[in-house]
Parts: sequence; C-alpha cells; structure tokens
Amino acid sequence: MAISASMVKELRERTGAGMMDCKKALQEADGDMEKAVDILREKGIAKAAKKSDRVAAEGLTAVETQGNLGVIVEVNSETDFVAKNENFQSFVKEISEHLLSQHPANVEEALGQAFKGEGASLQEVLNEKISTIGENMNIRRFEILEKADSNLFGHYLHMGGRIGVLIELANTTNEELAKDLAMQIAAAKPTYVKRDEVDASELDREREVLTAQALNEGKPENIVQKMVEGRLNKYYEEVCLVEQTFVKDSDKKVKDLLKANNTDVVRFVRYEVGEGIEKKADNFVEEVMAQTKKQ
Repeated sequence: MAISASMVKELRERTGAGMMDCKKALQEADGDMEKAVDILREKGIAKAAKKSDRVAAEGLTAVETQGNLGVIVEVNSETDFVAKNENFQSFVKEISEHLLSQHPANVEEALGQAFKGEGASLQEVLNEKISTIGENMNIRRFEILEKADSNLFGHYLHMGGRIGVLIELANTTNEELAKDLAMQIAAAKPTYVKRDEVDASELDREREVLTAQALNEGKPENIVQKMVEGRLNKYYEEVCLVEQTFVKDSDKKVKDLLKANNTDVVRFVRYEVGEGIEKKADNFVEEVMAQTKKQ
C-alpha cells in the first residue's frame, strides 16, 4: 500500500515520532494506522518522542581508549538522579565503546548505526532506554582522537563523570604525568594549549577591554600599553594550559613540568556536563499557587 504524506502527518501528530520513523512504521503496518502506532510504541519511539522536548542538562561524560584511538562523549539526562543510576552509567560506557568501534563522523551518523555493529540502531536502543528509565536522554557530543604510536593518552573523570578530560602527550610513556595534566585541565578549565592557539579576534577583544579598564582607572596613557601587556600575561595564565600554575605544586608551571619530562601537550578535550545548556528554572511556590487557584 502506498503511504501518503497525510498518513505520515497524522501518525506524527498522534505519536510525536519523527517523519522517517512514522513512514517506516506505516510501511511495516501496510498502512494500518493503529498497528503503526503500536509498532512505534513497541520500539519505544512514541514514548521517547513525547519526552524529546524536555531539557536534558544533567548526565555523564565517559572516556574510552583502545590502541591509538580515544573517545570522549557526553550523554545527557533530565535529572542528576538518573545520572547516578547504574543502568544509565553502563549505557554511557556502552555508547563510548560503540563510538570507538564504529567511528561515526557525528552524532546523527552514530544514531543511525547498528549498535556496536549489529542488531538495532543506536537510536532504537536509546529510545528503549528512554522508555524504560522514563526520562529524556540524548547523546550531546563526542570527539574521537587518533594518536601517533609514540604518544600517550591520559584521561580523568571528575565526580564520576561530571567533568571528563582526554589528553594526548607527545613522545612519552609517563601515565602518571598524563593523568595529572588531565586533572589540571578538569580543575583549571584552560581553553587552549599554548599562546599561539588563542584566536586573534578574542585576543583583540581582551586587549580592548584591558585598555578601557586601565584608562578608567585613571592611568596615564603613556603607561597603559605596558599595563595591558602585563595583564594579558594573566589572561594567558587563565586560558592556556602550559602557562598555568600546576595544581599539585604551586611552585611549578605546567610548561616547566613538560620540559622536565621532555614531552609536550598535543591536544586535549574537556567536557563538563550541561555547560552551555539553558536549564529550565522551576518555581515550586508559583506552581503550587497556580494549582491552588485552579481548585
């Protein structure tokens, strides 16, 4: 039976599922609307779709390495309660294993792949988990790194995965150093490895702000430039990993530690769960008052 656009539209309105999921369900049901609804429900798609507009800003990060490949991923849930659930934690680890073995280019591609290379798709498995756990969940982002044979991966998970870091060091086997630097990144939140990586427009903006600050403080114009350059050094210490003071030894800079160990930081990725996501601000008092007025 031919599946019309109006049939797909009706099924979408009834279940909240995506267009392609609705079309496939209708084809499988040979156009039977009720059967198509049941198919979507059985796969957990309808239930998951109804939860998809809920903000998921909690969750976990996970890091997995195997040989020359490493992956870091953030998987979100609606509540911290679910993030502490062993079922959710195990699923996040399985997702990281899937990403490492299947090498998708982005989240959309990952969701369409057979989970760990066989059977149902990752999207279908995710929908089933949403249906079982009862909260919206999503794979927000991931990054897969490939290192040189002589390099070393280090990683660190803070608060069980609230913050995750994956770092690559050059020409070393010093695993303790790699972990220490991953902890440094988790704690000090650098954005770049070195000064020359800082975006020129960002640097210009910072220089403008610092110049305005100095002038507003009443400093003479002939010394403002020197003051700005001095304050830029403090800025570099905040955003550049190698310029930072080592968190485990305040007498050392990270760059001195690297030099002493004859290595360098190739790159790093730091994920903090929920960063940049606008969370819904619930007002319990207002909700109670609203319900009282309705009664």
